[in-house]
Amino acid sequence: MDTSYLFILFAIGFVGAFISGMVGIGGAIISYPLLIYIPIAFGFAGFTPQEVSSITAFQVFFASLSSLLVFKKSGYMYKPLVLYMGSAIIVGSFIGGYGAKFIPDSAINMIYGMLALLAAGMMFLPKKNKDNVDLNSITFNKALGAAIAGSIGIVSGIVGAAGAFITVPVMLVIFNIPTRVAIASSLAITFISSIGTTSGKLIGGHVYFIPTLIIVIASTIASPLGAALSQKLNTKVLQWILSVLIVVTAIKITFTIFL
Repeated sequence: MDTSYLFILFAIGFVGAFISGMVGIGGAIISYPLLIYIPIAFGFAGFTPQEVSSITAFQVFFASLSSLLVFKKSGYMYKPLVLYMGSAIIVGSFIGGYGAKFIPDSAINMIYGMLALLAAGMMFLPKKNKDNVDLNSITFNKALGAAIAGSIGIVSGIVGAAGAFITVPVMLVIFNIPTRVAIASSLAITFISSIGTTSGKLIGGHVYFIPTLIIVIASTIASPLGAALSQKLNTKVLQWILSVLIVVTAIKITFTIFL
């Protein structure tokens, strides 16, 4: 396999995982469009949405695990949020991950675009920006959290994501969870969700070994670096980085779908 092609895959995995570790997402929202467009731009054979959803599923698993190990020591992880939303999202993500093989490529792109647009809109609604928080003062509707997480799991599992680019805005906007707590907790939920997604992909027979291995290696290196940087950045900066990423991705995917 061409070394320049392997380098491109490594770069995609590194960039996606570094940014995802920084803003508390698994990285699919970044890696998905990069894998769709970048190899083709350099003259290599492109991936189908089915292939990309499989590759990103495994990337999210390892990237979120690497970032989680860094954030675990931060003291910002809110365990009740992880328990209720994580339990629901793993069931939904397994269903979506396995069921993706029955869905046309065009529909997968459409689902991804709709998710990105929804997340983009939510990021511009009012949110808390506290840097210092008391976990004991946080409350949320547990039934609603589980219901939303299960739904997110199904649709995100279809596109090979863990759903963090939706769960983070949900935490910030619907449940008013402070930014750093949302980022740390979402990484734990993302890891749990990715277990269901990757299991669904394995059972469904969607595994592309070499590209997946390269992306996973890059993600395992880059994700902890992004997570470490995240703890040094202002919460408003983190929110704007995540907002810009989601908006740009939503515009690109939507433009491609309709034109």
